[in-house]
Amino acid sequence: MADDLQIQARPTLPALECLLNLNDEEVLTDACWALSYLSHGTNEKIQAVIDAGVCKRLVELLNHPSPSVLIRALRAIGNIVTGDDVQKQHVIEHGSLPCLLSLLTNNHKKSIKKEACWTISNITAGNKEQIQAVIEAGLIAPLVNLLRTAEFDVKKEAAWAISNATSGGTIEQIKYLVSQGCVKPLCDLLIHPDPRIVAVSLEGLENILKVGEVEKNVGSTSEVNLYAQMIYDADGLEKIENLQTHDNDEIYEKAVKIRETYWLEEDDVYLADGAQLGFNFGVNSLQVPPGGFNFNS
Repeated sequence: MADDLQIQARPTLPALECLLNLNDEEVLTDACWALSYLSHGTNEKIQAVIDAGVCKRLVELLNHPSPSVLIRALRAIGNIVTGDDVQKQHVIEHGSLPCLLSLLTNNHKKSIKKEACWTISNITAGNKEQIQAVIEAGLIAPLVNLLRTAEFDVKKEAAWAISNATSGGTIEQIKYLVSQGCVKPLCDLLIHPDPRIVAVSLEGLENILKVGEVEKNVGSTSEVNLYAQMIYDADGLEKIENLQTHDNDEIYEKAVKIRETYWLEEDDVYLADGAQLGFNFGVNSLQVPPGGFNFNS
């Protein structure tokens, strides 16, 4: 039924494109709401909205002073970037990332920050070039700050944004995420009662551990997985061990796998080296060089 309504509404797209160029707040709010409805769903529906030529104006409306206009434009943009990588790129190329940075860092209400993080999480689910665009736009540090300090509804979406970047990012991109302080807040979320956020945090940490293992094996970090040590220092290992009795099968199986892969035979090494390595979880000056290689599993 909803799909039928969307199909019937598609002929209105040219009219909606015209309405977006008016300055009336109520008209803009309704037009953005309609576009968010029409862009929800399949890539075909998303493409119909893109083909209507509305993306540039929707991005401009991310700077609108009215919260009701802004959040509906943001929802439409967020829906569009749930599409394929080409559709995500279309939104990126219209200058959306600097607007999203402003939404994360300025004094907007919780609902807007939550939607902005959700939108970014859809972009970081894209390819490594799109993850790099998010990094170069300066979005990672504000995301990590929200992951550390925001209310849970916002933290949840920020966690997805970071975890998605660890899934599709290169080695160097993941090292950059770590340099911006994402390990400790991801560890802190492992004790949250919502199993979905525990699972996504655990996934992000596992991807980070894989990078640490690669660095160890190529001799970059002596014989120690520095990211395993970093997680240990953030009380993450204790939390992972506690997840081995979690009610959710996916969580406990992943916790067991992580524990056995990265700590089972090397506990003494981490215990002995922890004080000497002295990790902190602040931001350092590590820069991401271009290139790198994809690290999906």
